[in-house]
Amino acid sequence: MKINRTLYRIFLLVTFLALNGLILFGISSAWTYLNTGADRTSMLHLHEDISASYLPKVQWEVAMNEGRPMEEQTLGEIERDYMSAWQVRNAAYANNVPYGIADYYTDSMRTELFKITDLNLKNKVTLKTTTLEHHPKLEFYSTDGKLVVFTDKNVEAYEEVYHNESLVTKRKLLSDFKVMLLLEDGFWRIRQLVETSLPEEPKAVESQVQNLDNFHFKGINYYPQDTPWDMFGKKFNDSIIEYDFKLMAKMGVNSLRIFIPYESFGKEYVNQEKIEKVKLTLDIAEKNGLDIMPTLFDFYGNYSIHDWTMTNRHVEQVVDALKDHKAIIAWDVKNEPDLDFESRGKEQVLAWLEQTVERIRKVDPKHAITIGWSSPEAATNLKDKLDIVSFHYYREAPEFEKAFTTLKNKIANKPLLLQEYGYSSYDGIWNAYTGSDKKQKEYMETIQNVVEKENLSHMIWTLYDFRNIPTSVVGRLPWRKVRQRHFGLLDDNGEKKPVYHIFINNQP
Repeated sequence: MKINRTLYRIFLLVTFLALNGLILFGISSAWTYLNTGADRTSMLHLHEDISASYLPKVQWEVAMNEGRPMEEQTLGEIERDYMSAWQVRNAAYANNVPYGIADYYTDSMRTELFKITDLNLKNKVTLKTTTLEHHPKLEFYSTDGKLVVFTDKNVEAYEEVYHNESLVTKRKLLSDFKVMLLLEDGFWRIRQLVETSLPEEPKAVESQVQNLDNFHFKGINYYPQDTPWDMFGKKFNDSIIEYDFKLMAKMGVNSLRIFIPYESFGKEYVNQEKIEKVKLTLDIAEKNGLDIMPTLFDFYGNYSIHDWTMTNRHVEQVVDALKDHKAIIAWDVKNEPDLDFESRGKEQVLAWLEQTVERIRKVDPKHAITIGWSSPEAATNLKDKLDIVSFHYYREAPEFEKAFTTLKNKIANKPLLLQEYGYSSYDGIWNAYTGSDKKQKEYMETIQNVVEKENLSHMIWTLYDFRNIPTSVVGRLPWRKVRQRHFGLLDDNGEKKPVYHIFINNQP
């Protein structure tokens, strides 16, 4: 009995201590919460990525504004909340659900925006829109630090209008806005946003390309043999690149196409370490007399207008960092984007391509711009926006001349580039033993005869047979992976294949 009483007392004591511990923990948690400032996203129940996918270019003009001087930190907070206001406005128009509007606009502005979303919802109209550039000029900052007025000049926007989910129209806009922001609850909200000019079409930047006069591409799509599709990763080796570049220069090659994948280069926050690797590669190319055409958006496939500001920031950082290098010959926007027409929508893909061409040209008007279309038929898209019309070819060799002639007749006054072509020499079970070194040679001989006759610029796929193909590139299916390994002019031991002599001897 005494033992049971003792255990009972111990149980009561432990229970008492546990309850008191829980009470004290609860009190301390509440105290911590009450004394910690909630961030804007939790306090206003907004998504944490409210601005993660919206990064338009913003250039402030802060001169002798009336009122108190503007503090740098305050200006940053104003810009943050002002851009977030545009983002939630864009999202509200796209869905006709005014989520977040109350958090970034004062009462009077909310009412106006609610009217628009209600009317559009009633009429089954939606607007997909984004802004690409803002140029705010600060005009007034109140002495109490609670009101700011500025003019947002040359706001560059893109808009698509849909009715019953069908695209009605699309347009580019350039407008000025008068803006008033009030500081409420520690955050800046728009009190007034008035368009002060009639929207107009932004003027396109004129191409100033001069470096392509009489230039003939005899090139190779290049990856190091042991790091295909990962040239600038952890295994980057400038000694291997230098060896290969010297080898290709001796082959009579004058140009190379290399690839800068969007995601692995950091997307909107470009990895500067990888940029330095690209610069080193360009140095090696210049030393060996090779010109470089970088492909900027390999493996990118979003195209949504809500992603445009992020890809624009990527373009600006990469192109601006490399444009002055003497080895740069041209920019290739995207590898085979027409393959995404069906899954992403042709209109959406073309709209993204067109504005990306314009963004590249704003940063670098002096170098040519092209797009690597997957076929001659696709290469007529956006032909008037490009300096070079590029296409790829992997179909039957006897059909090449007809396909090329058809394209040539549709393209006037633009140089044509056979940017990618080749044939796999793999001869094994996974392609029913239909390939061989001999068939690769015969295929390329047919293509090269047309190339020579037409004096067509060309860039072959590729220098080496690769030892390994990343699963992320072609998937896990063995018949796809093993075939992709055998397109080289040199085999996996670096020995010349029969096709090597076809490519080398057919020099224009």
